[in-house]
Amino acid sequence: MVGAAGSGETACPGDAAGGKVSAASNTVERVEDEYDGEPEDEYAPLDEGYLDEPAFEQEGPGLFDEPGDEEPAAPASAAPSHPVADDQRTRAEAAPPPLALYRRYRPDSFAEVIGQDHVTVPLMRALDNNRVNHAYLFSGPRGCGKTTSARILARCLNCEQGPTSTPCGVCRSCQDLARGGPGSIDVIEIDAASHGGVEDARDLRERAFFAPVHSRYKIYIVDEAHMVTTAGFNALLKLVEEPPPHAKFVFATTEPEKVIGTIRSRTHHYPFRLVPPRLLGEYLSGICATEGVAVEPSALPLVVRAGGGSVRDSLSVLDQLLGGAGPEGVSHDQAAALLGFTPDALLDEIVDAFAAGDAAGVFRSIDKIIEIGQDPRRFAEDLLRRLRDLVILAAVPQAAENGMLEVSADQAQRLATQVAGMGAGELTRAAEVIADGLTAMRGTTAPRLHLELMCARVLLPGADTDERGLHARMDRLERRVGMIGDGAPAPAPQEQRPRQTPPQQDRQPSPQQPVPEPRPEQPSRPEQRTPRPEPAAPHQQQRSQPEPAQPPRQSRPGRPQRRPAGAPPAGAQTPTPQRSPQPGPEAGRPPQGGRTLTTPELRQVWPSVLEDVKRRRRFAHMMLSKHAQVLDVTDGQLLLGFSDAGARENFSSSGVVDLLIQAIIAVIGVEVRVQAVMSGTNERPAPPERQAAPPPPERGERRQEPPPEPRQPRRRPEPTPPTPPEPDPEPEIAEDDQSLENADELAAKLLAEELGAEIIPDESLG
Repeated sequence: MVGAAGSGETACPGDAAGGKVSAASNTVERVEDEYDGEPEDEYAPLDEGYLDEPAFEQEGPGLFDEPGDEEPAAPASAAPSHPVADDQRTRAEAAPPPLALYRRYRPDSFAEVIGQDHVTVPLMRALDNNRVNHAYLFSGPRGCGKTTSARILARCLNCEQGPTSTPCGVCRSCQDLARGGPGSIDVIEIDAASHGGVEDARDLRERAFFAPVHSRYKIYIVDEAHMVTTAGFNALLKLVEEPPPHAKFVFATTEPEKVIGTIRSRTHHYPFRLVPPRLLGEYLSGICATEGVAVEPSALPLVVRAGGGSVRDSLSVLDQLLGGAGPEGVSHDQAAALLGFTPDALLDEIVDAFAAGDAAGVFRSIDKIIEIGQDPRRFAEDLLRRLRDLVILAAVPQAAENGMLEVSADQAQRLATQVAGMGAGELTRAAEVIADGLTAMRGTTAPRLHLELMCARVLLPGADTDERGLHARMDRLERRVGMIGDGAPAPAPQEQRPRQTPPQQDRQPSPQQPVPEPRPEQPSRPEQRTPRPEPAAPHQQQRSQPEPAQPPRQSRPGRPQRRPAGAPPAGAQTPTPQRSPQPGPEAGRPPQGGRTLTTPELRQVWPSVLEDVKRRRRFAHMMLSKHAQVLDVTDGQLLLGFSDAGARENFSSSGVVDLLIQAIIAVIGVEVRVQAVMSGTNERPAPPERQAAPPPPERGERRQEPPPEPRQPRRRPEPTPPTPPEPDPEPEIAEDDQSLENADELAAKLLAEELGAEIIPDESLG
């Protein structure tokens, strides 16, 4: 094909005209007669059997073959071997590997998407009504169906019978976008994580104006849209705002706040959510039935927990378990070991040790965790989750039946037994201690040490001096003494009865003076009364004691008898009303549980009572904590003192009394009656103002004496039992408390009554 050397002409065999190019004259000379015959052998067309048969067959060893590398000769009766045919036969005989579960069970329509009804239903209605927007923004956690829903939307838009919410599945577009399909040339998926720059955005903007090849719309699905730079979004802004009629955009992202507002405002935003555990468990159970693999019911909650509400992650975990399952299927222990969860037996063991206060058992369980290679942080997370289930079960006993706990029936029974062994306060404190310990374990180099320290704190409620430690100690004490549950109270310590005042204890009635008969209910009152441990307030003790057997002394003829304020004159026959309230119809009724509440017990748990009132009504807690004080508890009646009259009125009229009674029942388990009185700074009811006693009559030529200072009146003898007093809006304490007087007044009183001396005021001496 090369001409003479001197002519400088070169033949171009690839030229269609078959011409010759002259290098010297730069002219083309047609030489047709040279190519009139058949083409040469080296340009002969290839026959059809060229690809099916080997081009060269070599007999014997090759040029570069080593001795001994020859293949053994095939038998004469065997068919000749063919490399290409053998490879095709091998591929046909080998079964293709199955796809992953999340690809095999990817939804093809909106009706197959689970847990996203708030997104799929509006989209289906928009498709049926032909009100489709040009741009959409799908946001939500990973694996919840954002990209899958975008493909379903593209399939619905490009269906030959669409736009429709139910694709036909027969047309070319539906088959291309179906599960396992090759994909459509008119549906372009872009990964913004690697194509999010401004140049990629400009390239997309240029290609978006070309019409689709064979579909109705050209749809761009931009995944990980939050990775697009600000310059890239600005380059797409005009296109997204005014796209061509055939272009649709779907942005999928896990962080919608990173999409600039100008893009987000031009799209329809649909937020996706995590799938609820119960719905996801039912979906996984159906897939296991379809695959024909047996899975224990207690193993599926572990798969759901590992997936975290993501359908794709849950299917990946389930695919891993099904791949390693034996003939018996997937067991709970196998799933727990493969996924790294703590076995339930170890959790039950350590929780039982917490309830029993068994420190040795707790640390043995920790040692087992380390021996089996369990991560201490993962064990702490599993223990915190178990304590969370116990706290919920303690508050809501029907939590397992209501679906609030993802546990099996036998596990729910074990949890109920553990709740009975620990109180709500102790469970809450243990959960808070473990949660704080988990925060401290992040980044630590000694996780076992932190785990042992947090378990030691759980065993010692006294280590916390705050309110949660107090509640935990109270729960433990109540379980030990049996205050709550069986209703048997703890034995009260024997206390000494406070010594009475000398005038009531030492003086005996004169034989010539009559002794009034006691009331019928008096003999039984002292036996029902609980001994008072506080001698600092004797006036409160005497109010609930029966009348002393001492008869009142006769007043001397020339000296008037003093009487308390508001009492009738001496000549009136109306009996003096009793200061202490008489027991009503409910006075003899015992409190709930057969217990008798005492003042020290109520004062000890009064902060807990106020906290319970605070949970019920904050206004009532403010009123009681600021103005109210516990004065006395006698025979199931609580005497509550108020330092402000307005607070006392609000307490009686705003329904706080019922709240306080309910709080006392919830904390102690004893029902009481509440009576509000006025009190001073010394936590005792303040005595009411008394009027001055009338002046004594003149004796001889002595001038009238000024009214003496208010003194303690004495009770008049009553031949008959007194009538019940009228209800007093402000109960007063008995004024016969001689401890309120000083020693000088007592001495003067004894001289006047025993020796007939007369008291001369200091003013008359001057």
